[in-house]
Amino acid sequence: MRRVMLGAAVALALAAPAHAADKQTLADIRAELAQLSAQLQDLRSELVASGAKGMQAAGGASALQRMDTMEAELSTLTSRTEELQNRIDRVVKDGTNRVGDLEFRVCELEEGCDPSSVGQGAPLGGAAPAASAVTAPAAPSTGAASSSSSGGGDLAMNEQSDFDRAKGVLGQGDFRGAADLFATFAETYPGGPLTDDAMYLRGDALHQAGDVPGAARAWLDAFSAAPEGKRAADNLLELGKALGELGQKNEACATLAEVPARFPSSQAAGQVPSAQAGLGCQ
Repeated sequence: MRRVMLGAAVALALAAPAHAADKQTLADIRAELAQLSAQLQDLRSELVASGAKGMQAAGGASALQRMDTMEAELSTLTSRTEELQNRIDRVVKDGTNRVGDLEFRVCELEEGCDPSSVGQGAPLGGAAPAASAVTAPAAPSTGAASSSSSGGGDLAMNEQSDFDRAKGVLGQGDFRGAADLFATFAETYPGGPLTDDAMYLRGDALHQAGDVPGAARAWLDAFSAAPEGKRAADNLLELGKALGELGQKNEACATLAEVPARFPSSQAAGQVPSAQAGLGCQ
């Protein structure tokens, strides 16, 4: 009976990684697969050592066949996990290098920016922000936090009013003032539900103020901060267009091409063909 229960546990565990992959790292999955493989080998040895009587109790020769099938499946899962890890590593390395290259090029276009001061940024998809950094209320809350109208979690105290004030200044035509307010907002509420919008609008404000290099830097910073965020496609699109305005045609075309490649179903992807046509991208 123990052998039958152990065999059932192994079979059930084989299906677990597919369901829990969203909560586990690939390293965790590899470790579990290694443990399952060791348990399967122990079970095989115990079954063989039990002789004919034990084999019969476990289901006869078909028990070994089932174990062979499970072992082959374990080997396949382990191989696929390794392939997935290698692919993710390559994507992260390539994406991080591209963002770093764009940061260097934008710095070259900004007055007072020393390209040698541009360091290697954090890898794309790096560690998630700490829970304490998600909201940063300026003072203890006296009431329930309000829900963001744009979705994405609860707002910190004064977060909505600060965002609306910056948007109001932008609507009044004080583009520099709005850019400063959006920059302050992003520093005050890192990781907040409205921070992606604030960083994107900062680039828009600087662009309307005529500071194209500053706008390009703002959109690049916004994309680097949240490469999978709700404004990531918009930031990448506007960055490509800004690089085109600055005469960096090759970099602009390459950046625009990344929008449909990364975000094929986004609205920004639909605007890429016209932007590419305007620049004469091949």
